[in-house]
Amino acid sequence: MSNFKLSSMPNQKDKVAVVTGANVGLGYETALSLAKKGARVILACRDFDKAEKARQKILKAVPKAILEIILIDLKNLDTVHGFTEEFLVKYERLDFLILNAGIMVPPYSKTKDGFESQMAVNYFSHFLLTNLLFPVIKKTKDARIVSLSSIAHKNGKLNFDDLNSEKSYSKWGAYGQSKLACLMFAYELQRRIEQKNLKIMSLAAHPGLSSTNLSQHLPKIGQLFFGPVSSLIGQDAKAGAKPTLMAALDPSLKGGEYIGPTGFMEAKGEPGKVKSSDRSQSISEAQRLWKVSEELTGAEFNV
Repeated sequence: MSNFKLSSMPNQKDKVAVVTGANVGLGYETALSLAKKGARVILACRDFDKAEKARQKILKAVPKAILEIILIDLKNLDTVHGFTEEFLVKYERLDFLILNAGIMVPPYSKTKDGFESQMAVNYFSHFLLTNLLFPVIKKTKDARIVSLSSIAHKNGKLNFDDLNSEKSYSKWGAYGQSKLACLMFAYELQRRIEQKNLKIMSLAAHPGLSSTNLSQHLPKIGQLFFGPVSSLIGQDAKAGAKPTLMAALDPSLKGGEYIGPTGFMEAKGEPGKVKSSDRSQSISEAQRLWKVSEELTGAEFNV
């Protein structure tokens, strides 16, 4: 267990943060907390009206917050390029890239780019976003990239013969695969950062069992069950965002570390360093995933 407290973290004045999915749940709580610490926060969201409501809500809590909305739809790689182009015109630094947005167990669908929707939103678009923003990230001393994984990664497997579930689709299987991919990406990115001796870090975090909008695709009976259970053995979005904030802000951490709740089965509790599955630490699979991700997103990622 750590002694992480947001109030004890250094002020982040003049620093720039991008939070994907910042209008709701974990993303909103992350953006709010970074704004409280003085960072300029870009709300990277798909829906402008929802993002604007979140921006106004943060401003009520933090009247001096510096916030901007830049639209991105993680189901469409064209908008990832568009987001990056707009960001790079306006900013010359990026201190915190929080790869937070995600979807969980939706009905099967493919994006216009041919990705299964969970792999698209949770992983492939975040891989491309990090790639396109990396030139400005690596120029920003002590910048951090935080990838959001999940307890579900422990049951995940990378099916390289069917990454986008075109042959068969399991909602939970695809979710676990996407969150395993996020974690393996965070680790592989850190290894490449170290090879180049860059003064930045890649870390990963997971929120435990948090009550957020991720449950929206569960059957109605599942949603009725999820609410009471998550509040009983899990935690709310504010607590669920703490591992992400620790990964982004705690000066004692090192690159490649994985932060999550330290309570029973990592479902809830104070944030701290946690272990991931043996599969997530496979260097050969991570390197294969990296290469496939470059091919499928259409851009070589040179760290």
